[in-house]
Amino acid sequence: MAFDHLAIRNSASDRSSRAEIHNPLLRPLVARRIGDLPEPMRQELVPLLKELSADARGRTEASWGSQKAPMAVYWKAVSVYAMHLSRIVRPKS
Repeated sequence: MAFDHLAIRNSASDRSSRAEIHNPLLRPLVARRIGDLPEPMRQELVPLLKELSADARGRTEASWGSQKAPMAVYWKAVSVYAMHLSRIVRPKS
C-alpha cells in the first residue's frame, strides 16, 4: 500500500489553518458564550486581559531567571490563555 504524501500534507495543513487549533478557546460552546457577553463588558475585558498577559509574560521571564521552571511554565500558560481570551472577547467588527 502506497502512502499519498500530498493528501497527508494537505490534511495536516488544513488542520493547522483552523482557528480553533491555534486558539482552543474558540471551540463552539465556549466561544459562543463569551461572544454573547454584552458589548460594553467585552470592551472593558480586552485591555484587562492584555494587561494580565503582559504581567504573566514578565513573571515568566523572572521565573526562568530564578531557575523556577515549573512557575515559568505556569505563567507562560496564563499569558497565552489571557491573549486567547482577549481575541475572543474583543468587540466584533
